[in-house]
Amino acid sequence: MKDFKWQWRGIAFLSIAATLMLIFGFIYAARDVIYPAGSLSSGTLPESSAAPNAEASGKLRVAAVGDSLAKGTGDDKGEGFVCRAVAGLSSGGTEAELVGNLGINGLTTSGLQAKLKEQGVKYVLEQADIILVSIGGNDLFQGAQSMLNEASGSGAGADGSAGLGSAASGSAGQGSAGTTSSGGSASAAPGSGNAASSNTAAEGGAAASGRTSASEVLQDLDPAKMMGDIPAASKRLEAVLYGIEAINPKAKIYYIGLYNPFGDIKDMLQPGNEGVTVWNAAAMDIINRHPNMTLVPTFDLFGGHLDKYLSSDHFHPNGDGYQRMADRIVQAVR
Repeated sequence: MKDFKWQWRGIAFLSIAATLMLIFGFIYAARDVIYPAGSLSSGTLPESSAAPNAEASGKLRVAAVGDSLAKGTGDDKGEGFVCRAVAGLSSGGTEAELVGNLGINGLTTSGLQAKLKEQGVKYVLEQADIILVSIGGNDLFQGAQSMLNEASGSGAGADGSAGLGSAASGSAGQGSAGTTSSGGSASAAPGSGNAASSNTAAEGGAAASGRTSASEVLQDLDPAKMMGDIPAASKRLEAVLYGIEAINPKAKIYYIGLYNPFGDIKDMLQPGNEGVTVWNAAAMDIINRHPNMTLVPTFDLFGGHLDKYLSSDHFHPNGDGYQRMADRIVQAVR
């Protein structure tokens, strides 16, 4: 009898314990359903997302800075090499967008140095994956276009078309950016406004001022002074390129090389070519020290074809000239 009594007590105890376990289990399960606890699959809090880049957004963001060439002065469509290059990249399968064109007519290297300190300029450059730089033409050919404009009575000022490289809405320049690729002549865009004869236009303006030829208008240019100014100007170019790199170390910088817009004027053929050659060599020396910089040559795109690719101001490219520059830039980027 005693054995049966302890057996029943044991069974009763186990039953009570099992019942209590079921009750606690039910309460725990109900609590988990009613008040679920959050979980992190990775075990860590997610990091704040960084600013979108070309890989994340799928778009190549392009900015331009510099003189009137960056701006597109001389192009009757107002596109210049900047908009044409963006369109060329997009048509080739790379989705590209222009985040800002900071080209200014008549801008020099010293002027661009000052501009790089402005917050608005810094902001635009910081957004870019590719930065196109056109500067130096106004340093090399100081006063040349102003003489031609004065002679022709066009009255273009520093904010107009004065200078070998200036830009209208965004950036400008004589020609910058790119690798020294050799096959970038590309077909010209129809209807871009050829200058029938830029030399004739210049000579016509010369006649209006009492001089008989464009070479006489430009005779005040001192080749020796032009060559003598290059070392100091190239130092400023170096500071400009370093400054852009400091603003956006991750961007690819394409500097557009210079060309000689006066190669069809006898007295300016040799000194102009020599000056441009020395300038481009100095730019190449700077760029060779930076893996994220590239020189885009333009000298060969215009040599011997100035009547086809310069605008009527005998200084800036026309639409077809800008298209050739844009095609070369696209080749360099790809």
